[in-house]
Amino acid sequence: MSVIQQSFQVHFSYNIQFTKNLFAPENSLFIDFLRNYGSPTFKKKILFLIDEGVAEAHPYLQDAIRKYFATQDAIELASDILVLPGGEIVKNQPSYFDKALEAIDTYGIDRHSFVAAIGGGAFLDMTGYASAVAHRGVKHIRIPTTVLSQNDSGVGVKNGINYIGKKNFLGTFAPPVAVFNDSNFLTTLNDRDWRSGIAEAVKVALIKDLTFFTWLEDHAFALANRDEDAMYQHIFRCAELHVQHISSGDPFESGSARPLDFGHWAAHKLEYLTNFSIRHGEAVAIGIALDSVYSHLKGDLTENDLQRIITLLQNLGFELYQPALAENDKINLWKGLNEFREHLGGQLTITLLKALGKGEEVHEIDFELVKQAVDYLASKVCVF
Repeated sequence: MSVIQQSFQVHFSYNIQFTKNLFAPENSLFIDFLRNYGSPTFKKKILFLIDEGVAEAHPYLQDAIRKYFATQDAIELASDILVLPGGEIVKNQPSYFDKALEAIDTYGIDRHSFVAAIGGGAFLDMTGYASAVAHRGVKHIRIPTTVLSQNDSGVGVKNGINYIGKKNFLGTFAPPVAVFNDSNFLTTLNDRDWRSGIAEAVKVALIKDLTFFTWLEDHAFALANRDEDAMYQHIFRCAELHVQHISSGDPFESGSARPLDFGHWAAHKLEYLTNFSIRHGEAVAIGIALDSVYSHLKGDLTENDLQRIITLLQNLGFELYQPALAENDKINLWKGLNEFREHLGGQLTITLLKALGKGEEVHEIDFELVKQAVDYLASKVCVF
């Protein structure tokens, strides 16, 4: 028997740039990146895809992009800018994925060219997936426009769409070549979208950084009341913690451990059970509360620490119970746990809390305790 062994490593590196008014004529950050990226011998093209909600909130945006590129000839701008719906609909309906691929084909976006996506987390998920599979991978640039996508999903390496009723069933690990966080996009968010992404900061603080958790406690009302400086500080630190984790050991999740999904197993199911009437971050806040109560009932989290978590989430403006949690005697929630196990590859790995700022991985869940945690939230906190 003969064997040929092959082994190689691929280095990934990308910057997350923080700026304001990315396409203002005097802001050369974006065009400088395009000019300097890759080989100058290739003619580079760029195609823009924009989240419909962003296009409506920023009606100047498409003209601004065209004017931005009109004064230079180093990069060829695709003649059309594709506007597609944002939110989970863009991940649920395959026709939008198909439209993204058709645009990549129509405008000749090859592997030396760029797809720039401007939108929220779901929109970036879909466009990132389309970019990753077209020509086995064209260069993808993310321009996140929500708090959640600027501090979490938009700065990572995952892309995907929903399929056969399961969240992110189809997807890839494909890092962007760059991320540009433009704070100007946050100014037009409604209060729910402003608040929603802060749940991801609470999540990562609880499992990794007690100092950041305390900072969130101290600035909860400022964040809830749309203090821009507090929001920008929170986004930077949250994004920093996420990228540090991604680069620290298992960026493509070869194992089953997914600590950055603390609070997410229930959240993913809750989104489906409510037909996506609640935002991802709102579902994550409930999932964090549920898993924190479970950690307390399990004996690993003190009553005082649990109350600090509940109080922080409520001070940020989150509701922490949804009746769908208890439907069908919680059997739907049980199904969600099994779906999460399947998504991980067979072995259940859930991150719970040993203390504030300290997560631990467990491989078994006592579902009777989960039921008690649901009842605790139903009796102790407000209902949607």
